[in-house]
Amino acid sequence: MLEQDRFLHGFALLLCICLGSLLSGIAVSEIPLGSKLSVGESNSWVSSNGDFAIGFYNFPDQPKQFSVGIRFNSKSVPVDKQTVVWVAGGDVTVGNNSYFQLQENGELVLFDALQGEEVWTSKTSQLSVALAVLRDDGNLVLLNENRDVIWQSFDSPTDTLLPGQRLSTFRTLRAASQNYVSSLYSLYMNVSGQLQLRWESSIIYWSAGRPSHSNLSAVLSSDGSLQLVALNLERFWSVFGEDHNDTVRFRFLRLDVDGNLRLYSWMEVSQTWRSVWQAVENQCNVFATCDQQGICAFNASGSHVCTCPFHHAVQSNSKCLVSSQHDCKPGSIMVEHANMFLYGIYPVHDFISLTSLDKCKSMCLSDPSCTAVTFTNDGSAKCRMMKTQYVSGYSDPSLSATSFVKRCSDPLAADPIFPLKSPLQAYKEPYNICIPCLVGAASGTIFVFIVIQLGMGFYLYKRKNIYRRLASLAHSRPGSKCLIILSFTEIKELTGNFSDQIGPKMFKGALPDKQPVAVKELEGTIEARKFRAAVSKVGSIYHKGLAKLEGYCCEFDHRYLVYEYAENGSLDKYIENPTLAERLTWRKRMDISLSVGRAIFYLHTECREFLCHGNLKCENVVLDENFEAKVKEFGLGMLYGEASSRRASAQKDVEDFGKMVLTLVSGFKEVKDVLDWAYKEWMEGNPENVVDKRLKNEVDAEELECALRIAFWCLQADERVKPSMGEVVKVLEGTLPADPPPPPFSCLISAREVEDTSESGSEV
Repeated sequence: MLEQDRFLHGFALLLCICLGSLLSGIAVSEIPLGSKLSVGESNSWVSSNGDFAIGFYNFPDQPKQFSVGIRFNSKSVPVDKQTVVWVAGGDVTVGNNSYFQLQENGELVLFDALQGEEVWTSKTSQLSVALAVLRDDGNLVLLNENRDVIWQSFDSPTDTLLPGQRLSTFRTLRAASQNYVSSLYSLYMNVSGQLQLRWESSIIYWSAGRPSHSNLSAVLSSDGSLQLVALNLERFWSVFGEDHNDTVRFRFLRLDVDGNLRLYSWMEVSQTWRSVWQAVENQCNVFATCDQQGICAFNASGSHVCTCPFHHAVQSNSKCLVSSQHDCKPGSIMVEHANMFLYGIYPVHDFISLTSLDKCKSMCLSDPSCTAVTFTNDGSAKCRMMKTQYVSGYSDPSLSATSFVKRCSDPLAADPIFPLKSPLQAYKEPYNICIPCLVGAASGTIFVFIVIQLGMGFYLYKRKNIYRRLASLAHSRPGSKCLIILSFTEIKELTGNFSDQIGPKMFKGALPDKQPVAVKELEGTIEARKFRAAVSKVGSIYHKGLAKLEGYCCEFDHRYLVYEYAENGSLDKYIENPTLAERLTWRKRMDISLSVGRAIFYLHTECREFLCHGNLKCENVVLDENFEAKVKEFGLGMLYGEASSRRASAQKDVEDFGKMVLTLVSGFKEVKDVLDWAYKEWMEGNPENVVDKRLKNEVDAEELECALRIAFWCLQADERVKPSMGEVVKVLEGTLPADPPPPPFSCLISAREVEDTSESGSEV
């Protein structure tokens, strides 16, 4: 009996220990307020089943830059194969001694010790968060006292979907920004029920589903299928991996840096992640696979490679550009490339027409701006004309496409160079040498040389610290995700002590690698913490239509922004100057409108967080060396504490865009002075009267009608009927019709009439 009691007592004790261990595991997965992860401690929060963990990580090539991410943590997956599936803030990186904390107010915060500021937050401080939990499916959630989900990482995906995670309408996966090209690839779920792989926001190179259903979501199932499902879980489309229904413990769907979407499964036997499905079977069909390294082709082993067929001389291996046709005095020839399809990438929109091969070739040869053409005859004879040096594409023996690339004729055959004198004429009589003259000249030269060397040595000694730092910054710039942080002394060094002013509080400068930059001076009263937070957010954004922020200065009362430099300056001066306005052809004005529209649309919907411009106008649009438009000074409203709702901010950008379009059409800067007149002329069937008189007879009537309609819609006084920037871009692209707009000022007139009536009534 005693032994039985002893056994029962021991069993109860063992049971208590087991239960205690189990409860302890559950407690570990629950993250209380105040919990913190830090770079120095290398600690992490782990899910209750141990399959996932969140903590700091970095890459071998960036040992001093850290990100916070959720990764696989199972013991069955080796450490070097524990893939990251979610990153706080997307591409945000921080330095040593930084931390990630669930604060007492319920907000997740990523704090960068190097900059001394918060660089990412969950924005949940006012939502009564009680705790956080890293769930067994890899979802980090914030819960209130009732265990309701307040915020979850599954709603803010980066480049990966886990089983059970939904990619709902308007959500985006974006490839990791390992380089500036990969950051342009995205997976987007549109409102019509289509899943799309896109380059920038305009090129769709793969899509799934039919554009006839709304409120669909993309979901990765645990059995290895990607599905498009409705809210009631009805399935409208699905695709299956090679190991569908096999017993696989871990899966994930990722948009890789090469622009392809792949489904991965963990292979226990080989201890590797294996791709069991990819969206684009032929990698060469992924838009801009080779970017500026040439065209895509397959080698003997079946791997895709980038080759450069355009070079007829030894050139740099870093870029494969079509030869420039400027200064082509001997004339041009067309070089034929069989079984090759080409397209322009900067810009991406080529001119396509239906014609014959010979006509296609001659059209390019006679057009000075044409660089290459591709003729395809796979059902319809299409001629694709490119007007850019940035040409990419793919080559395959099975392709029914022929391309022609323009280059200069042989200069030796067209412009021979003859010797100016015969050997006999070149012969000269000997002459006497003056020895004292030579000694004096040599002594003077040596003295001047020593003086110059001493002066240069003293100058270099004074600036060596600045130069070394700037040189190191320039060396580290390619591929770097970080902004350059400069002192005020370095800003003066870059700009030559502000000697070259190119605009109001704007100066031209140059980095040590000779890259020109534009330096913008801001008010020194801007709070340092707010300034650094804003520029960190703006600096992480890249888009072809946005002027890239390269760095900044925040020292004492000095606040400067360093942008990429645009060779042709602001759009504003081309509108005001009669001579320069001639360069703004109708075609260029429409291209600028579309480019700016796409850039603002990108800010509104395709950044990881909504961002408005807040001050869109011609002064804040610059033109680069190719006369391509870039929007600058976006997001600066954050610096001045301009807080408004997302809807109001977006509508402000839409209204400003409408003013810009009307300015480009009419040539008048102050739109408020011509809005009534322009609408009246349009209503009376005389839209051509609104067109800038400096334009020649080159205006396209359909484009003019489209531009005026969308401008009037953007300028509607009733904010409820204003279009979104997405709708604006589609109208300008010609993929969405625009109805005739009502008077933009109708609501304003009504308000004035009411005001006048009330005033007259009070007088009576």
